[in-house]
Amino acid sequence: MPDVRGRVRGAAVAAAMPLVAALFVLPANAAAPPASDERPPAALAAPPAAAVPPPEPVQHESIPTYDVVLTLRTDGILQVRETITYDFARGGEHGIVRRVPFRHADRLYDVRNVRTSSSTGAPARARTLTLLHDVQISVGDRHREVRGRQAYVIEYEMAWVFTPHTDHDELVWDALGTSWDVPIGNAAVRVEAPVPLWHVNCRAGARGETTRCLRDRDGPYAVDFTQSALRPHEGMTVRVRLPKGAISVPPPRYAPPHWTGTWPGTAVLALAVGAVVLVARRPAPHRRAGWGLIAVGALLVVADVGDDVVARGPWAFSLGDRSLAGLALMIVGAAIVRAHRSGTVKRGASALRED
Repeated sequence: MPDVRGRVRGAAVAAAMPLVAALFVLPANAAAPPASDERPPAALAAPPAAAVPPPEPVQHESIPTYDVVLTLRTDGILQVRETITYDFARGGEHGIVRRVPFRHADRLYDVRNVRTSSSTGAPARARTLTLLHDVQISVGDRHREVRGRQAYVIEYEMAWVFTPHTDHDELVWDALGTSWDVPIGNAAVRVEAPVPLWHVNCRAGARGETTRCLRDRDGPYAVDFTQSALRPHEGMTVRVRLPKGAISVPPPRYAPPHWTGTWPGTAVLALAVGAVVLVARRPAPHRRAGWGLIAVGALLVVADVGDDVVARGPWAFSLGDRSLAGLALMIVGAAIVRAHRSGTVKRGASALRED
């Protein structure tokens, strides 16, 4: 008799297998993420990230434009007009400072008739201060700050800047100066003369790294030079050669170097330093002698420096043999005074030990 139950059980298991497979597949499909072209409900979407504003650029001070006009007058005076557009930082400043050299090595110039103004309404009061080699022109107000872009005009005259030669007269001048601590975007220098300018050139940049300026002639009596993207402490040096007799050129003025001491003066100073050791080891002269040497030495130094200052100004001094001799006397006198003070202290300490 055939096994009817076994056949029925096998047929039932075969029919149930697709249903079991479907039970395992359907939950996986239901949990699958939506296709790329389908969007999840708004409630389930991730919240958008907060918009972060870009950082504001840091503002630095700069000179966008710097225009200079150099007028070579027939009386030998160089007339200068500078128009400076200055961008101040957010903190604000009290104005600008222009340093004009009045001494280069032993060559002296004269800065005179300084005038300042501002086309943007910024305070433009001028104050001048003579430093070691420059005349510092401060334009602004100590009690008011300015911000943003301002325009200043500085006018002044220079004397003794032309150098006479046998067959021509020459002017070599840095129209911008190299004292600016900020970059200069665009600079222009215009040279005007009473005679045709056939020998004139310009170099821009720092010392030893100069490049030729762009040149544009505006008639025979004027030449324009331009340069862009100047870094801090870079200038534009103009060289002009004029035919002899075109202008009246006074003789240049020179100042002695700040150090004019000779070997004898240096030897005296060295002997004074050696005398300090002898004063410390032997009984020193009276204290009044020490103070007397200090006074005489100070008078010698003042006399040596004073004649140069009276004749040429506060920074035109020179230290010569008189100053060296004065310093030698002051050193010996100070050593004598010092020896007496040390001796007093030692005698006081000895008395305390004896008591």
